[in-house]
Amino acid sequence: MTTKAKLDWKPLCDLNDLVPDSGVAALHNGEQIALFYLPGQDNEVFAVSNHDPIAKANVIARGIVGDLQGKLVVASPLYKQHYDLQSGECLEEDITLQTWPVRLKDQQVEICA
Repeated sequence: MTTKAKLDWKPLCDLNDLVPDSGVAALHNGEQIALFYLPGQDNEVFAVSNHDPIAKANVIARGIVGDLQGKLVVASPLYKQHYDLQSGECLEEDITLQTWPVRLKDQQVEICA
């Protein structure tokens, strides 16, 4: 018999705190994360680490979002590497940003802790 673990969703911020088609930084469990609100996508909110491992700075939330090779990405504002918003994978380097499951519920952004 297998049991499914219940996901632990916690409120992170209000939808009004986010900027459409852009990123904002938030603090989750003492770590900076970058939240991207992309209205019209299947999954409208994405959460990745705000720390750019190449630039060694917390700047990912300031990156430009777009579509590259059929993937939703954010370009690092410093050295322009592209990170897949779903997987965190860098398209140019062998580096991956941490990602978190997030969802919208009643105009609230929730993160899976």
